[in-house]
Parts: sequence; C-alpha cells; structure tokens
Amino acid sequence: MTSPHALPGLAPESSDRAGRADHADGAAEEFNEHGTQRKLGGWALKTFTAICLAFSTYQLVVAAFHPLSSLATRSLHVGFLLALTFLLYPWSKHGKLNRIAPLDAVLALVSFTLGTYHWVFEADLIQRSGDPSTTDLVVGAALVVLLFEAARRILGLALPLVCASFLAYGFFGQYLPEVVAHRGYGFDQIVNQLALGTEGIFGIPTLVSATYIFLFILFGAFLEHAGMIHLFNSLALGLVGHAKGGPAKVAVISSGFMGTISGSGVANVLTVGQFTIPLMKRFGYSSVFAGAVEATSSMGGQIMPPVMGAVAFIMAETLNVPYAEIVKAAVIPALLYYFTAFWMVHLEAGRKGLFGLPKDQCPNPWRALKENWYLVLPLAVLVYMLFHGFTPMFSGMMGLALTAILILGAAVAARISHQAFRYVFWLACGLGAATFIEWGIVPVLGTIALLVAVVIGLKGGGKTLHTLKLSLADGARQALPVGVACAIVGVIIGVLTLTGAASSFAGFILHVGEQSLFLSLVLTMIVCLILGMGIPTIPNYIITSSIAAPALLKLGVPLIVSHMFVFYFGIMADLTPPVALAAFAAASIAKDSPMKIGFKATQIAIAGFVVPYMAVYDPLLMLQGDWTVLGVAYIVAKALLAIGLWGAAAVGYLWQPLSWPARLPAALGAGFLVAAAPITDDIGFVLAAAFLAWQALRRRGQSAPAAAG
Repeated sequence: MTSPHALPGLAPESSDRAGRADHADGAAEEFNEHGTQRKLGGWALKTFTAICLAFSTYQLVVAAFHPLSSLATRSLHVGFLLALTFLLYPWSKHGKLNRIAPLDAVLALVSFTLGTYHWVFEADLIQRSGDPSTTDLVVGAALVVLLFEAARRILGLALPLVCASFLAYGFFGQYLPEVVAHRGYGFDQIVNQLALGTEGIFGIPTLVSATYIFLFILFGAFLEHAGMIHLFNSLALGLVGHAKGGPAKVAVISSGFMGTISGSGVANVLTVGQFTIPLMKRFGYSSVFAGAVEATSSMGGQIMPPVMGAVAFIMAETLNVPYAEIVKAAVIPALLYYFTAFWMVHLEAGRKGLFGLPKDQCPNPWRALKENWYLVLPLAVLVYMLFHGFTPMFSGMMGLALTAILILGAAVAARISHQAFRYVFWLACGLGAATFIEWGIVPVLGTIALLVAVVIGLKGGGKTLHTLKLSLADGARQALPVGVACAIVGVIIGVLTLTGAASSFAGFILHVGEQSLFLSLVLTMIVCLILGMGIPTIPNYIITSSIAAPALLKLGVPLIVSHMFVFYFGIMADLTPPVALAAFAAASIAKDSPMKIGFKATQIAIAGFVVPYMAVYDPLLMLQGDWTVLGVAYIVAKALLAIGLWGAAAVGYLWQPLSWPARLPAALGAGFLVAAAPITDDIGFVLAAAFLAWQALRRRGQSAPAAAG
C-alpha cells in the first residue's frame, strides 16, 4: 500500500532515495493513478504536512487506546480524508497547481467540521435514530455531496457515476419494472441510511479503513523509507539476475517481495518499475514486454501475504473471520500467481534467446541481507503475531512500532564504529522492542535500551527525525484514495441493504448455476472484469461480493473461496484493457502504448486465470475444508502442471518453438486439469504426459544432429 514517491515537496533522506523519488515524480507527471495532485510549497505545504501528521497521530491514538466510539472514529476518519483530498487535489488539472484555491480550503474546513458532527452529537443521534432532525439531514446530505466530489477528484468519474446510479435507484426505483422495483423510500430514509448510521458511508469498509488499512499503509510507508525497496532489488538481482531472462525474473521476484509490504499494484509499478523496466529493455526485452511483466508482477501484491490489499481486511471484517484465515486462503494462489509470471518470463526468454546479467554485475544477496537484516524483522514479527491469535490492528501497531525502533536503531548503529559494540547495541534494541511488544523479556534492561536508542537517535538526528516525519506524512497521503473509495462504496452498500436489490442478480446467477456452475463462475468473472474497467479493486470487490458471492455460496462454493474468486478477478481487471491502470502506469516508464502493454500483460497472466477456478472445484487449493498435506500437495502439483501447460500454449515455446497444432494438446491438458473430477484429472495427466514426451523426443531429435555435426 505504499506510494511510488514521497510527499510532494518533502526531500528524501538520502541522495539514492532522492534519485528514485525524482524518477517516480517524472513518471507521475505522465501517469497519475489517483488524479492530478498539487505541487505545494511554502506555508501551503507546511499546513498540508501538519494535517497529514495530525491524521496519522489520530489513527495511532485510536489504534493504541480506542478513545472514541466506533461511529465517531469512522466519522473523524472520513473528515480527515475529505479535508486532505480537497487540499491536495484541485477541481481540475487545468487549475493552478502550486497553491491551494480559497474555495478548496473552505471545503476542507467544512468537510472536517462535518466529520466531527457524529462525535459531538453522538448521544442525540442515538436518541433520535430513525427520526432525523432537519440539521441531521442537512449534515448528512452535505457529507454525501462532498464525498462524491472528493471521489471525483481523486478516483475519476467512473466510480462516482456507478455510485450515483445506485443512489438514483434508491430515490426512483419504485418507478422501474416490477422485476427490479422496490417499494419506494423518502429523502429522510435514504439520508439516514447513508450518512447518519453505520449502514452507508460509515459502514464496514470505512471501519476497516479507519483501523486495519491505515495502520498497514503506515507500516509499508515506514519500511519503504527505511530502505526496504533497495533490499528487495538487491536480493532479486543477486538471486536470479544472472539466469536466463534474468532482468525480467528480477522484476517478478522484486515485485513479489514488494507485495509483502504493499497492497497497491499501481504503486508497486511506479516504485519497482523505475528500476526493472529500463533494466529489461537494456538486455533485449521489448518495451511492451518489459512493461507487461512489471504490471503483471506488481498486481499480484494485492493477494500477497502478509500485507495484502485493502480488500483482504474488508473481506475479513465482512465474513467475520480472523485476518489470518484470509492470509491462509491466499498464500497458495499468490505463490501460483507469481510462479505463472516467472514461468511466462522464462518461456519468453527461451523463445527470444535472452540471457541474464553477468554474474559479477549482480550484488551478493546474502551480503545485502546481512547489512539490512533488521528490515526483515518487522515482517517476521507481523507474520508471527497474525498467525498466533493477535488481531490485525494490534499486529500492525506492533510492526509499526518495531519499524520505528529499528529506524532509530539504524541511525545509532551507524555511529558505532566497533562491530562488537554494534552487536551489543542491536541486542539491547531487540530487548527493548520485545518489551514494547509485551513479550516480557528483561523488562528493565529492555526499557533502558529503548530509551537510550531514542535519545541517541534523536540527538543530532535530523535525518532520522526527517525519515520518521516523512513516513508519517506519506502514510496519511497514501491512505486518501483507499479511504475515499471505502467511504463512497458505502452508498452502494447502503442502497443495496435498504432496498434488497442484490437478490435479483443473485437469483439470476442461481438460475444459471442450476444448469452449470462453470457458467455462473464465468458470468461472475465477466462482471468483475467489466466493473474493473473503470473502478478500483475495493468497490469492484464490494459490489460483486454483495451480489454474486452469496449466490456462489448457495451453489456450494465455500464462503471464503467465493469471496476470493471475486477478489482475484477484481485484481485481474487492472491488467485487462481498455482501462488497465497497471498497464498505464508501466507505459509511463516503458514509453510505449498502454493498450499493447495491457494486452501483453493479460497474455502473461493468462495461466493465472485458471487458479481461482481450480480453487472453486477443489477448495484444498485455498486450504479450506478438511485438508491434508498430501491432498494439498496433489492439488498444488496439478495446478503447477496446468499453469506450465497453459504457459507453453500461450507463448508457443517449451524447449523449442511450438507450432499451433502442437499447442492444442497443451491447452486441452491444462483445461482438463482445472476441473476436479477424477476422469478429467486422468485425461489431463494423459494429455500432459503425451505432450511432454512428444516435445522431449523433438528436442532429442534436434540435438542429435547438432551433436553429430
């Protein structure tokens, strides 16, 4: 969930990072995922930064102490989101971008003031619940209007128009044909539903944004500013940079690593892609393929544990299951997704005869890990806590605290010349961190070590302070598009809840499913891809899961699997043209057509399209039901074989180029392996064995004359 570049106007902490930020800013001038941003300076920048810091501080206080009720927490969160959005995003991209327009300053102030209404008048709102006063209706209506305008500025027209159509249905749906009509609702009922309770814009998505999502965004921002991206790139280069097609494999692995701390695919493209796309082009890959590899690899970050996309947290809250259950269900599909990208890159490199970097130009991955090992600790602690019963909020808070301690510790350790003393200091820091996380290890020594680290780190540590400040401010800015999207989709949820409209489409899917579950899945996939043409993954998931997932559940698909199916194809929508945000982001760096990159990215990811279908037919792939290690190993092996066959058929290469007739048995074998029936498995294995044996004989036949010659 991290950003491609630092907060506008705030200088990064090192020349290396400054260079990366400059590159990212250049890319952002050509592609902006979330609207046109102002480039602030002077007092405007200081004011904006101060509000960002206040927002982050508020969220940390909420996470640590829970001082407010749930509704007040959500309303203040939305107030901060709207205020910062109006300050950072202008009315249009043609306005003056170096200052804050007076009207936008007024809108920001009004938005935040309205956001405090539910806090100040909470008792009154509870007493007159369902019977709002005129003031309640004015405040509620104003909040909805301001939210639509903020969403237009930051997310574009598509999502507000979709939400407006649902809102219009709420007002005028009684005049529609009987099949889709409702009984009719008054203005007061709709405003009360959308803006005065927890069924609309202050619903579950906003709750999740105000708790889990913000913390994990902040966590990713801290790790990014601590140097995690450099570590990921060094590890990827050292591990696979010298292999066949090494630069593209570096993109896949580096983006996969980045996905562990960032749930934003487009942000991943604009960070990792600054390094990987030019590297791929330099070693012979076309600009289209280079951009497509990075777009495909980066989008997988949304399903890559432990820090998945915001949808994962919303899913956990919606299904009322521990976040660890969502992570468990996502692990194997995420790894298969990245195996798909890696395999397609390998085949493309073989088809084009592309080689890797000279080994002496690749960094030593173990040395990079030795020098920056402490950056891995927060991720390790986060994973441990998530899988040992701690809540995502507490886990995220502790991971964030540990990252801040390590940033301070790194500043201190850099000033300790003797290696032995440095090890002692890191041990003391570890004890302090463990104490802070309530592990109870040597409390007195740990607390003293932590205090010493903070004091020494702050003494003359302007650079360290700047890193912490930049991380807090950047995290708040990165939360804006996610938070605004979570709030405005509350309009859809509120209308669907009030009118019960979701049952009509669900009934249609059920009717289709009576004839064929496969057709129901295809229909759901198409809806996800179509919605993804104009709206982000979060509203895409919420709309489709509200409508289609319950129908899939009634057709026998397990609850988490049905939601993961929707989630997965909501992500794939960002790769598929015509509106492929990840492809547009990659195009700004690769300097080529976004449409060509989008179509190529779809081809690279095509083998990954089979993974959610396999999970529906055999939920063991998502570790659902009474699974065993042997059963999971079988389904994973089958999935790997299916992906391998799909890849060979799509690229037209295995050990040598494949003609179109040769691709047919590979595609058929993969298709049969997707289904879970024993007969289809048997047919798929026979076709796969025949295809592989045929290609092995061809390879031997081609190599024999070469050896004789």
